[in-house]
Amino acid sequence: MQPLSRRRFLRASVGGFAALAAGYAGYSVWPFQGSPSASNTNVEPITRTGHALGTTVSLTAIPNPNVSRQRANTQVAAALDAAFAELDQIENVLSLYRPHSELCRLNAQGHLDQPHPYLMQVLRASLAMSQRTSGAFDVTVQPLWKAHAQAQKNGGEPDALAIANARQAVGYQRISIHEDRIAFIASDGPTNAPMSITFNGIAQGFAVDRVKAVLQAHSITSALLDVGELAALGRKQDAQPWQVGIQHPREPDAYAALAKLDHRSLATSGDYATSFTPDRTSHHLIDPRTGQSPGELASVSIVAPTAMEADALSTALFILGYDKSMALIDQSRNVDALFIFKDGRQAITPGFPQVQL
Repeated sequence: MQPLSRRRFLRASVGGFAALAAGYAGYSVWPFQGSPSASNTNVEPITRTGHALGTTVSLTAIPNPNVSRQRANTQVAAALDAAFAELDQIENVLSLYRPHSELCRLNAQGHLDQPHPYLMQVLRASLAMSQRTSGAFDVTVQPLWKAHAQAQKNGGEPDALAIANARQAVGYQRISIHEDRIAFIASDGPTNAPMSITFNGIAQGFAVDRVKAVLQAHSITSALLDVGELAALGRKQDAQPWQVGIQHPREPDAYAALAKLDHRSLATSGDYATSFTPDRTSHHLIDPRTGQSPGELASVSIVAPTAMEADALSTALFILGYDKSMALIDQSRNVDALFIFKDGRQAITPGFPQVQL
């Protein structure tokens, strides 16, 4: 399949409007509107952008065409205010970028009493995904990420000893969860390397799901949500599904595919998002079982019933590789995937909502 350029994408959309900002997970999201129906000709989408969880956020909502423009716009403004307030709350719990967040305090102390329900929810979902993927998804991978990042800062790659030491701190089985306490279980290894958690492979998906719930609670029925991962509410003005471009992993100004967002959410993990080496052999997607980045795939895009599941699965399936991923997808409900290999080949499951132009 020839990559779709952004210019071609815009030409393909009738009545298009400005692009949303690129997301951390590998999207340059260019949603478009078809020709609006006569009943809602005066309705204009409202977009608000910001920053959360290490990525640019863009939320687009279509006002209710059945009430006055002023009332509809006021309703959307209130909904977007609430959505960004929710994102701020999520950052206070799950962010690695806010020193006072519950996640940062857990990592610093090795335990946390009275954790916020969001932390418990995401951590329980993470541990379930670890079991589901035989450890390919593991939120305790952060020490390995630090080892690679430190080596890159020093102009090289981590040696075998650095990887071995970091791996001693990795293991989702060493997280103890009770209703009022989370704690790390000490390692039996000789260095007793400190554990730390990252939710970078699941938090953005969780945030999309929470924002979607907030907008629904404010009676928004049509919206496109980009918090690094993607979801939609309802459909566009022309009653067609929202459509987005999936970033080509080797061509920054091109898309590998277009996908429809209807009842499922979309997440992409790619080796180009944060690379430790110029050739992308070492990057932020690290196999917790080896300490190295897998060498088969360039990107994996997943559609799943929730954004949190899609987010975690895109990370895990990148680690697992194509063959093991297909076996897992066969066992999963309403999950489809687009795989792009490092040599440029693509593989797609039959239910993936790809748009053919």
